[in-house]
Amino acid sequence: MSIVTVQLGQCGNQIGHEVFSALCSDIRGTHGLCSKKENESYCDSCRERFFCQEESGVPVARAVLVDMEPKVISQTLSTAARSGHWKYSSHSHFCQKQGSGNNWANGYSVHGPRHKEAIMNLVQKEAEKCDRLGGFFTIMSMAGGTGSGLGAFVTQCLRDAFPTSFIANHVIWPYGTGEVIVQNYNSVLTLSHLYQSSDALLVHENDVIHKICAQLMNIKQISFRDVNHVIAHQLGSVFQPTHTAGEGYSRNPLGDLMETLVPHPEFKLLGLRNIPQMAENCLPYSTFSWPGLTKHLRQMLIANAKMEEGIDWQVRPPQPGSSIPSTNKPLHFNTSIANLVILRGKDVHSVDLGSFQDPSLYTSWLNPQDAFSAWRTPRAFNKYEKSASLVSNSQFLLKPLDSIVGKAWNMFASKAYLHQYTKFGIQEEEFLDCFTTLEQVISSYTNL
Repeated sequence: MSIVTVQLGQCGNQIGHEVFSALCSDIRGTHGLCSKKENESYCDSCRERFFCQEESGVPVARAVLVDMEPKVISQTLSTAARSGHWKYSSHSHFCQKQGSGNNWANGYSVHGPRHKEAIMNLVQKEAEKCDRLGGFFTIMSMAGGTGSGLGAFVTQCLRDAFPTSFIANHVIWPYGTGEVIVQNYNSVLTLSHLYQSSDALLVHENDVIHKICAQLMNIKQISFRDVNHVIAHQLGSVFQPTHTAGEGYSRNPLGDLMETLVPHPEFKLLGLRNIPQMAENCLPYSTFSWPGLTKHLRQMLIANAKMEEGIDWQVRPPQPGSSIPSTNKPLHFNTSIANLVILRGKDVHSVDLGSFQDPSLYTSWLNPQDAFSAWRTPRAFNKYEKSASLVSNSQFLLKPLDSIVGKAWNMFASKAYLHQYTKFGIQEEEFLDCFTTLEQVISSYTNL
């Protein structure tokens, strides 16, 4: 089944480009470390998922590019075409000349309704090119105006136009120190609207990825390209084909992801961790064992560590049978609803993942057998002989979410910058509704 990617705003378009580049370099690489037959079926499955073939033989990304300024889209289109390995369709992008000025309301209330027909026509055409449509994957940031405001609007339109398709939103969480003065407003409005129309929100935090670039990749001066490169690698490690059950490669990656990780509509926030991650020039000198990787990944999960360096090994799950009320759980322990571990590379079928089925990791209302899933493939990913990813529906975002809602509420209470939103028709009541939605999400995750 095929996935149509919708890239929204500057951030969405730049990350989208890196994602397709990572997928393409992975299937072109000769580092599969598996049988020829396995490699061929893996590559075919990836192409069906993310690309369509043209007569010229160059794979064309199944994507729609949307931005309110032309610069980033024209750069993205030409960079992809110049690579010679893949390209975007010349008819699947939409841009204007005026931008959204980092204002969510401008993207949502002005640009959205004005350009709805043109954007949705492009999406419809892309969807019709798929033999079997598996769903939509949107990529957007929360801090700006186009990605967040227009992104939330387009997601609602997708839900109306394709009521039975899966929709996953990939959301970039802004730097805590701030990129835009109204980023907390924009984030609260984006998250609460996406919560109504999306099936799952896959979140990457800029601060975390920045740390990975600095500490694991040893990059001295970190650019957005470096950050996007890490994000693309992590997304590829989840969405490239794997065996979910039985012999063949999974048919519907988005459907499988939702079925595995989103058992209840109140809990839609998914976090992603991937190990090992290191500078490419260090790879030839490194060896990894599966027990070591899975042990690190499990501790990252329970201690809510975002990368394999600096994990707090003191955090332990609560003892089974202890009748501690959920409020007294061990400090910093990260309770999960559902987890998915994806293993790629040598000897994956002999790896023991029993430690992830420990009932004390999960909320009490789900059976641990249902709450944990594993996908595997002997095909290595992007030059890593062995790699493991964890997609987790857990309390990992509670702190950042609480912080963003708190900061936005403080600004709202003193009516700071509200006139920027009301002039585009977003009234105070709408803000209050959004705060209520997110307070409910915070409360649900807190009580796990």
